[in-house]
Parts: sequence; C-alpha cells; structure tokens
Amino acid sequence: MPDFSIGSRLKQAWNAFFNKDPTPEYDLGSSYYHRPDRTHYTRGNDRSIVTSVFNRISLDVASIGLKHAQLDKDGRYEKDILSGLNNCLTLDANLDQTGRAFIQDVVASMMDEGCVAICPIVTDDDPTKSDSYGIENIRAGRIVQWHPSKVRVELYNEFTGKKEEVVYQKRMVAIVENPLYAVVNEPNSTAKRLMRKLSLLDFIDERNGSDKLNMLIQLPYGTSRDRLRDRAQKNIASIEEQLANSRFGIAYTDSAEHVFQLNRPLDNTLLGQIEFLTGLLYSQLGITKEIMDGTATPETMLNYYTRTIEPILAAIADEMKRKFLTQNARTRGQTIAYYRDQFRLVPLDKLSEMLGTMITNRVMTSNEARQIIGMKPSDDPNADKLTNPNVDTVESTGKVSEESPKTKESEDKGEIQNVEET
Repeated sequence: MPDFSIGSRLKQAWNAFFNKDPTPEYDLGSSYYHRPDRTHYTRGNDRSIVTSVFNRISLDVASIGLKHAQLDKDGRYEKDILSGLNNCLTLDANLDQTGRAFIQDVVASMMDEGCVAICPIVTDDDPTKSDSYGIENIRAGRIVQWHPSKVRVELYNEFTGKKEEVVYQKRMVAIVENPLYAVVNEPNSTAKRLMRKLSLLDFIDERNGSDKLNMLIQLPYGTSRDRLRDRAQKNIASIEEQLANSRFGIAYTDSAEHVFQLNRPLDNTLLGQIEFLTGLLYSQLGITKEIMDGTATPETMLNYYTRTIEPILAAIADEMKRKFLTQNARTRGQTIAYYRDQFRLVPLDKLSEMLGTMITNRVMTSNEARQIIGMKPSDDPNADKLTNPNVDTVESTGKVSEESPKTKESEDKGEIQNVEET
C-alpha cells in the first residue's frame, strides 16, 4: 500500500513555484510572443470573408473526428483499436495539439493551401525500411516542393521550436487535396475573385479614410502665367501649414476663393458584386447564412454535412487508411472511420420520441439511450439488452407471465385434452 504519512508526503510533494527547474532560463530554447506552430492563413485569406468560412468548416469537421476502428466480417463497426494512431486522432496528436485540434489544423491548412501533408513525426519503427510501424506523434505540414516520389514539407519542430523543411517519401505521408479545390483554390475560382474584390474595397476605404481633404479651391484669378501659379501654390501651402499647426484643424482663405469638397462616397457596383460573389461562394460550398449564424434548420444542416463536411472527411480518412494501414491490416478489417452523432441537432422533445422508438424496435439499449442524453448507465441487467419494454418477456427464472401468449396457448391445449378424455 502507498505510504500516506506526513514525512512521505513532504518528500514526494512538488510545487511549481518552489521546485523550479535547475536549468538556466537562457537554455530553454527558442521563444516567441505568439504560438509558433499555429496555422496562419496566406494569400490574403486572412483579410477576407473566407476566413470565417474556412474556420466554420474546419470546426465542423473536427467535431466529428476520426478514429482507428476494427470492422467485423460484414464491414460493420465493431470496436476501437487501442493504437498509437487512434490516440493521435482522438486524444494526443503531438506536444502542442489534441486530436481535435490536429484535425482542425489539417482542414484549415487544406482549405488555405489546397493540399496538406499529414506527417508521422515519431514512430516505433523506421518507416523508410518497413511498412508496418506504429505512429506515436503526428503533425500537419505545408508542401513546399514536389518530386516524383518524394515531397518537401514544412513542419514545426517541437524539439527546436522552429519550422523546418523535411523530405518525406510519398508512401509515408498522407497527402490530402481539398475536394473543393476548384471552388476555393483555383486562381480564377469564386473565392479568389471574391478576395480580389474585397481587396479593392479595402483600398477604396483606406483612401477615403485617409487624412487627405480631397478638395478644390476656385481662385478669383487665372493661373495661366507662372507668377499666378506660384501665387496659387503659396495659398495652398499657407492652408496646409495652418491645418497642420492648428489644434482643431481650422484654416482661413480669401473671401473671393471658393472651396469644393470632393471627399464623398464613390458610386460604383463594387459592393453589389461582392454580395453576388459571396452568395455564389456560399451556394457552391453548400453553406447558407443560417449555418454561419447558427439558425439553420435540421434539413439545411443535413444538406451541409452531406455536400461539404462528408467529402472532406472521406478524403482525409481514405488517404490515411491508404498510407498508414498496411494491406494486411486492411484485410483483417482495420480502417480509419468517422461517425457523426445524429442526435446532436435534434430538439429534446423530438429526441425523446426518437429514442423511445429505437428502444422499442430493438435498435439500441436503454443504457445507450441514457448515454446520448448524458445520464449514467443503469445497473439493471435488462438495460444492456435489446428488448422491447412494452412487450412482456420471459422472466429470468424461467416462469411465464400470466398474460403471455405461451400461457394462453398451453391453457387451450389443456382444455382440448380434457374434452378428448371425456
């Protein structure tokens, strides 16, 4: 038994402020004011409306998640495989990311770059010499150079705290291409056109919001001669000096001079084009305004998950299954699977009806239904059996209830036998 005495507790106790690392602070490695391994959008994606769209998609994909699963002989889900790969996908991907954060990082990088590399960092065997190895640490990287059988990937090195380029064989990394590449990443795609329009709108806003006055001054004399032009320039310089040195930005001019302000909104179709391209991008991605603000109906969400989320999940799962599972493992029923909680978006009143129907139709047990609504399992042994609680069943002692069909049938047989004897 462990020793819980006061002396033992004092010897084994640890305090973050008193038990400090004896390593000098200057030997801790590289340091940053911001998280260095964080995914940053590029190519102007960080300054446009597509940032919120990419973030919404990556969050929804990560909410479903992936896992290393075992299938039965009929291809049905049987159980989770307790492997290093499953631990990376569900709990601990690397030193900086959980499994869910890792999947979100993969999708965000894929939507931004168009293609992402899922790279094993730590394995229990050399992947360059054997195809059968276990993955203990995994990260998402940006492909910076392509070769016939290899790729150069930019990865964050958690041991040095810097991003470094590593050359991988293609059979060792899962290279996932964005299924929505034609809509998001092509040079003339809808997303790229929308980003260019937004850049133009930002430029116009900055120009209109600058400290320039953008005005004309009508002089009471002509400026065809050099002497008159010099006089006009002196008047302008005088006004600029007055405005620069004035506390409240006040200046004066001659009573015969007239000032015309030109700082007015531009009348063009740019805003209408942006609204049109935004709606077009939403429709091509299977997203609506209601999905973004959280007011979408279950039918709309189902269409969104079917058209947008499922293709991305399938692309990631198929590529990881192809690269990280050997042919022998796939033959024995191992796979990379994903299962969405179908009851997450169902209201409570409808959820109770659906669970009641599934229990009576022997689709799920009572404890499985209790788990969905967040209740602890019941100790009743019948709660783990596929039974219909609305139908009387044979008791565990072997006795039959009085109103069961078997009892009535036996009584009828007894009456017939008595009549025959008579």
